[in-house]
Amino acid sequence: MLKMGPRRWLEIAAIAIAAFVAGCGPWSADKSRADANIVPPAVPVQVASVIRRNVPVYLTGIGTVEPYNTVTIRTRIDGELQQVLFQEGQDIAKGDLLAVIDPRIYQAALEQANAQLQKDTASLANAQLILGRDTQLGKDSFASQQAVDTQKSTVDELQAQIAQDRAMISTAQTQLSYTRITSPISGRAGLRLVDEGNIVHAADASGLVVINQIYPITVISTLPQDDVPAIRAALGSGTVEAQASSRADGTVLDTGTVELINNQIDPQSGTLRVKSVFPNKRDQLWPGQFVDLKLRVSTVPNALIVPADAVQRGPDGSFVFTVEANSTVSVVPVKTGQISEGIAVVESGLGDGQRVVTQGQYRLGPGTPVSITAAAGE
Repeated sequence: MLKMGPRRWLEIAAIAIAAFVAGCGPWSADKSRADANIVPPAVPVQVASVIRRNVPVYLTGIGTVEPYNTVTIRTRIDGELQQVLFQEGQDIAKGDLLAVIDPRIYQAALEQANAQLQKDTASLANAQLILGRDTQLGKDSFASQQAVDTQKSTVDELQAQIAQDRAMISTAQTQLSYTRITSPISGRAGLRLVDEGNIVHAADASGLVVINQIYPITVISTLPQDDVPAIRAALGSGTVEAQASSRADGTVLDTGTVELINNQIDPQSGTLRVKSVFPNKRDQLWPGQFVDLKLRVSTVPNALIVPADAVQRGPDGSFVFTVEANSTVSVVPVKTGQISEGIAVVESGLGDGQRVVTQGQYRLGPGTPVSITAAAGE
């Protein structure tokens, strides 16, 4: 066996490595060229077309539902509460009898006033007869002028007394009418605050029951002071539509109209109170409830719109991904107006018929190929 020194071994190793590199060189170049020709897979996306339509403009705020009218039913006289004639939670019509207070004392006072009137009427009739005789006798000098004047004064006093009697009768009738308590409004009764058999007083603060008018019903909302010109202009042009929605899931509870705006802006919060009225025929609005309120103040005619999901936000502002004719995407900056109910108004950056990506944007970049899986709304 031939023995080789270290130097000889190094020469052989160098030759082997050179031969290996020479053999692999063409394959590596071919692989690099092949990698350069590989097309990345298309990203599946959903798209929608830019369209035009009239878009309503809304002002939004948080509102509190309040009764259209609310009345605390109180007694105006003292006495025993003999009857309670309503049920808690009952719908009550204006004029319905709600309660009865013991009327006997007030009935007796009315009868006494009537009796006094009858007595004074009889006295007046007698005094007028005497005055007539004295006047005739005075003409014949059988009665002095003093006697005539005295009798005339008596007649005048009795006439005044009768006028007072009639006033007392009116007062007694009014007091007696207060024993029957009726509802001054139509509405719904709340909890009964006093039970039958109790002695009630006109000075009682709590009252008998609270009645709330909920057909129609009102919503008091607040708007920023910057929205005051828009809402005033809308009210000046006619009726302003109001829409109350659930704060939980956005369900529209009722549609009504704006009745008025407050006559001043709150200087502490910089907001304006707005009162809207709703028919509430389905009992969807309840006093004390919080709702989202939208006021339709104008309409943008022939506006360009896209689904709100298409609008992305970056450090330089809003943008969308548009799908080009070669099925790749481009990044297009846009300026948007109102975004409401899933629709965004595009003020600049897009044109009619362009296609924008609405789902799948997180995998996209400029020039990324895409495959359309579904169009929004189809």
